[in-house]
Amino acid sequence: MDSLKTRGCCRENNLNVNGDNLDRIDSYFSGCSKLDSYDWLREVSYVDIPEVVEVRFKNTRKGFYRNVNELRLKRGDIVAVEASPGHDIGIITLAGEIVERQQRRTKYLGSKEEMKKVYRKAKDLDIEKWRGAIDKEEETMFRSRKIAKDLGLNMKIGDVEYQGDHTKAIFYYIADERVDFRDLIKVLAETFRIRIEMKQIGARQEAGRIGGIGTCGRELCCSTFVTNFVSVSTHSARVQEVALNPQKLAGQCGKLKCCLNYELAGYEDARKHFPDTGISLKTSRGEAFHLKTDVYRGIMWYGFGGGAQALVPVPTERVAEVQAMNRQNKIPDELIEITITLNSEKLEYTNGAGQGSLTRIEKEKPKKKTKKKRPPRNTKRS
Repeated sequence: MDSLKTRGCCRENNLNVNGDNLDRIDSYFSGCSKLDSYDWLREVSYVDIPEVVEVRFKNTRKGFYRNVNELRLKRGDIVAVEASPGHDIGIITLAGEIVERQQRRTKYLGSKEEMKKVYRKAKDLDIEKWRGAIDKEEETMFRSRKIAKDLGLNMKIGDVEYQGDHTKAIFYYIADERVDFRDLIKVLAETFRIRIEMKQIGARQEAGRIGGIGTCGRELCCSTFVTNFVSVSTHSARVQEVALNPQKLAGQCGKLKCCLNYELAGYEDARKHFPDTGISLKTSRGEAFHLKTDVYRGIMWYGFGGGAQALVPVPTERVAEVQAMNRQNKIPDELIEITITLNSEKLEYTNGAGQGSLTRIEKEKPKKKTKKKRPPRNTKRS
């Protein structure tokens, strides 16, 4: 079972005592793998024999396959599919009407005739051979790294994926420059006695394969749910008023963080009607220049030139009004009627923790009663 975790499977319920009867992953659910696809039509779909299914493999590799043998396939089934050459073993992620919508979403341009076929549901012998191939991937990766180093190639082999029938392996590598790995392919083919395919991946894919914890304290997005990497530029940081600090903007892969694009559309939509920040505001006090913007609060911060002075928060409506007055050669006395600066802001703080004593529940010890001294008796006798 541990070998299947490399394919993103958390646990399997349809197993007997010996663990041999593994033909379907019943507990395949969202969050189990970043290659998971949410089937939002599962409650209304009544197709038992799908025409096309989506099958996932390792890393970010997926594909659409035709069910030419009219098998009853469901999400989570382990199937043997056509490969070049031989066959491969994968897990079905989508089946039914949702597959056609998935093809449109991923912009799949191939026709049904060009799709490869689903041969059968994986048998016990197929799964046993598949497991054996998976168990060899880590050892093959380390040995191939040593071979590449001995050949003097400036590259790093980041991962190895064996085909289900153990006749072919895909070597994922990282390289900053173009690498001539023809000699490497010959040595690898002679060493492992399999067909070799080389695939170059980027730093983002490598970080997603290794995994880790981001600066937000959560697991890296690329290792959990991000499968399609979109280019990130410093424009995203400028729109969101993020300081252009390379150490804070870069992720563990050394590239700009993918999360800079998450809220970009919201910021761009909110800033559509904002005044131009390149136009200074002229007042009788002097000329004020834009310094920063609080987008969602609709406040633009201005400062007067000449020395470190307090910033003045100005609403966007007032900024547009002052700019319109300046175009008419009118100069207002102040940026806003009541000047509020950062230095004059005071927060009223109330410490609610001190309102009740920590020992208020404890029983107070009774005070000792002090006896009053009686006056001495008169001992004189008559």
